[in-house]
This record gives sequence, C-alpha cells and structure tokens, in this order.
Amino acid sequence: MVTMARPRNQRERRDQLVAAAARVLLDRGSSAARLSDIANEAGVTPAAVLYYYRDVDELFSEVFHQGVTEYCDRREARIQAESGPENQLRACIHSGVPWPGESETASRILVELIPVYLRNEAAARQQMAFVERQTNLYQGILDRGTQADAFTLSAPAAFLARSFVALEDGLVMDVLLGDLTPDDEYEFLIRYAMNMVKTRPGKGSQLN
Repeated sequence: MVTMARPRNQRERRDQLVAAAARVLLDRGSSAARLSDIANEAGVTPAAVLYYYRDVDELFSEVFHQGVTEYCDRREARIQAESGPENQLRACIHSGVPWPGESETASRILVELIPVYLRNEAAARQQMAFVERQTNLYQGILDRGTQADAFTLSAPAAFLARSFVALEDGLVMDVLLGDLTPDDEYEFLIRYAMNMVKTRPGKGSQLN
C-alpha cells in the first residue's frame, strides 16, 4: 500500500475514494464497512482517506450525494427524451425500477446507506432532498398532463406524486430482496397509475 500523495486534482482523488467506498458498501454494507476496508480498496492508507474526509460517515455522505445526483440526472434525462405526459409518466415509472445493471447497483448503494442517514444529520437532509427531487419529477408530469387536459387525477398532484415515490421506496426493497422481480414492480406501479391517473377520452391511449 502507498500513501496518497498530495494531489494536483483533489476532485479526482475524492472521486477515487467515493468509488472505492461505494464498492465496499456493496460488498460489506455500511454497518460493517471500516475505514481500513475503504483505504485498502482505494490502494491508500487510512490517513490518506482522512486527509479528504473527516470520518467514514462524511465519506458515505459524499457517496450518497454523488449516487443521488447521478440517479436523478439519468431519470430526468429518460423523462425528457419522451414527448407527452403519458409517455413521460411511463418513463418516470420505468426509470425508478431497479432493473439489472447500473440501475440495480445504484439502488443497492442507496439502500445500503439507510443506516447512515438515520443517524447523520447532513445525510438525512440529503435523503429528504432526494425524495423531494423525485416527487417533483412526478408532480411536474401530473401537472403538465392536467394542464394539457390529458389527465384526470383522483387526488391532488402533490399527493399522488409523493405516493408514487413512497411505493417505489417500498417495492425496491422487495426487488432487492428477491421477493419481486423488476417487472413485477413496474406492473404494480403502472396499475396504480391506471387507477389514479385517468386519460381523458380523445387525448391519447390509456397507460399500459
């Protein structure tokens, strides 16, 4: 193992440590991960890690921040690629499911960090902002659909948007535990949408 030299690009070094911490999280979970584990994964000394982060929780908070940013950016790009509120709602639902690959990995990392934001104030604020950002995605679609006379909502858009996110949060655990498949979760959410968001006659096809 080598000591990490003072970097010219601190952002690059921080990204290296965040990536190492994410791999350790996937392997051990936040409750079992130690500073030495992350240092070994990054190929540096524990002191080198502490040069950039006050403690493991601060590093995990950065893992959470980067993970949430990348997750939401991908989700927003997927929605923006679609035209019309119905297609965007389907895309929003689809993009929140932990499909095998990058989406599942991102979901697993965020779930592994639950113990951190339960006891860390900064991480808790990040979690609340994460929920708000996802809720705003749904609410924006529902509002646009209503304004375009394409949707009839069974409840206020803000209420439905938050309920979509709550359902996602609960179902993702079932998928990661193997009790449901990603297809199961997608179907569940689509059926919920069909019951709560009605397409007005002449404005397009029903959600499916």
